[in-house]
Amino acid sequence: MRKLLLLVILLPLFAIAQSYDSQWLSENYIKKEIYIPMRDGVKLFTSVYVPKSNSEKHPILLSRTPYSCAPYGATAFKNFASRGHYKEYLKEGYIMISQDVRGRWMSEGNFVDIRPFNPNKKGNDIDESTDTYDTIDWLVKNLDNNNGNVGVFGISYPGFYATMAALCNHPALKAVSPQAPVTDWFMGDDFHHNGAFMAMDAFSFYSGFGKPRPKPTTVGPAGFIFPTQDTYEFYLRNGIANLTKFMGDSIAFWNDLVNHPNYDAWWQSRNPRNFVQNISPNTATLEVGGLFDAEDCFGAWNVYKSVEAKAKNNNKVVIGPWYHGQWASGDGTHLGNIQFESNTSEWYAQNIEVPFFNYYLKGKGSVDKISEANIFFTGENKWRQLPQWPAANMKPTDLYLQNKGGLSFSVNADKNSFEEYTSDPSKPVPYTEDVHNRRTREYMTDDQRFAARRTDVLTYQTAVLTEDVTVGGPLTADLRVSISTTDADFVVKLIDVFPDDFTYPGVTPSTDRSATGPYIMNGYQMLVRGDVMRGKFRNSFEKPEPFVPGKPTQVKYTMPDIAHTFKKGHRIMVQVQSSWFPLVDRNPQKFTDINKAGDADFQKATIKIYANDSKIILPIIK
Repeated sequence: MRKLLLLVILLPLFAIAQSYDSQWLSENYIKKEIYIPMRDGVKLFTSVYVPKSNSEKHPILLSRTPYSCAPYGATAFKNFASRGHYKEYLKEGYIMISQDVRGRWMSEGNFVDIRPFNPNKKGNDIDESTDTYDTIDWLVKNLDNNNGNVGVFGISYPGFYATMAALCNHPALKAVSPQAPVTDWFMGDDFHHNGAFMAMDAFSFYSGFGKPRPKPTTVGPAGFIFPTQDTYEFYLRNGIANLTKFMGDSIAFWNDLVNHPNYDAWWQSRNPRNFVQNISPNTATLEVGGLFDAEDCFGAWNVYKSVEAKAKNNNKVVIGPWYHGQWASGDGTHLGNIQFESNTSEWYAQNIEVPFFNYYLKGKGSVDKISEANIFFTGENKWRQLPQWPAANMKPTDLYLQNKGGLSFSVNADKNSFEEYTSDPSKPVPYTEDVHNRRTREYMTDDQRFAARRTDVLTYQTAVLTEDVTVGGPLTADLRVSISTTDADFVVKLIDVFPDDFTYPGVTPSTDRSATGPYIMNGYQMLVRGDVMRGKFRNSFEKPEPFVPGKPTQVKYTMPDIAHTFKKGHRIMVQVQSSWFPLVDRNPQKFTDINKAGDADFQKATIKIYANDSKIILPIIK
């Protein structure tokens, strides 16, 4: 679904200056299609775009992808120049390389999803790092007029291959940028969050992408044809068992996913963060991601943090106010109804990505203006360039849930009181208000008033803020709960409640008082961050535990980092619920292997949230 569309279909639609269109590319570049041999004899299909100019030696910029390095054909240039910020690299005279990874599209070999890194390779053993090493080695030795410097970048699944490239330690590899990198498909990213299965994304993606490729091809697989355009209704009718039947036996990774319900060695071997200490000190890294990336928000933050903690290289991070890949779209002015008051994507290209590669691959310019952490704070709508992340003046601060919908930085004396709701798996809380035929990217900033009106969602809010509150860093939910059954999910959402008369600067309200246009922001409840915790994993992701019915229990988990300013005159809101459908699969609320649960396993649960003993921990910047 998303990743295939993002890098094969959507990126070519991004507008570029007419002077760098396909005709310009064909006049100024030579295209070659090459099979590059790997150490085990498998050959990988590689598209090579080399400048015709010999006025200087050219750096190499490589992207490895499972989504096709189209357009195929030695004279085919259509749309290649339109991808992301490619026009800037073409203008700079880069040798641009795109490669189908092992077992995908036109490359030979067998494809393995998130192929594990092997730190103990011998002889002709391969993994994605060796395929990258062998590719780089061939390129620098065989391409005329290259300057011997190589960079690697990629968004999403190609971001995973960029992380793997950073582990290869080829001496020519000078700079790597994993962007929204697939990183840990159990703890975060596309297919699980804290052990909870993200059913809609997993099924819609793997029902097409996961189909086997019997031989090299330029034709992609067909996706699943949904019998209804109402995704809520489709997934309500079809649990994991039915989805598995729809998949059939041929989609290996879906079967692996279903058969590894806990965070076992199989999943852990597929977590690149366990191996980033192998990055050479001579390879600079730049992790890039979006605050509102519905797919790989986790990966961008956590690859950065792991490299920072374990490696000894020059490592920096950029996080903008973006959906998945929006920084490469050319338009970073808004997401859904939320305005950023500038083109954040253009700023990123001009001030971060292009200067990063120019410096390390061409020796041009400087990276002094690229700070350790380059983070866009929504709400105030400003970039902050910081010497460390989290900021040195960040202080974790408790914000307590209180009875009758209160939310306060002070503890109420009554710690035994609680609010409760009934979670009914047959009527789960939707993740967005609208009926739709796909998972929306805008839900990450959607108005949450629809959820606040439900009886199975608890809502807490502060008084109107008398001063700005800026938060930057990891957000932690720390709940004290009891449930009437043996398992449940917990979804916690942090929300910015806009004033009733709010409009963006420069927007002039018309005489139309309908809830559209500028007026849609009156009282808007903007989702700043939301995430789910599968309750049975509250103490261990490797060894799940049932709840004892009626026994107060702590459920504590950390969400991906946030960067936001709650402005004076706004309110801070927290919502707590136990379903987020069909974004997350339904928990039967019975301690069992949910992937194999039948209809009879699903039951209602009474959930109690204890006031004052339940809180969120805000990373407040003073």
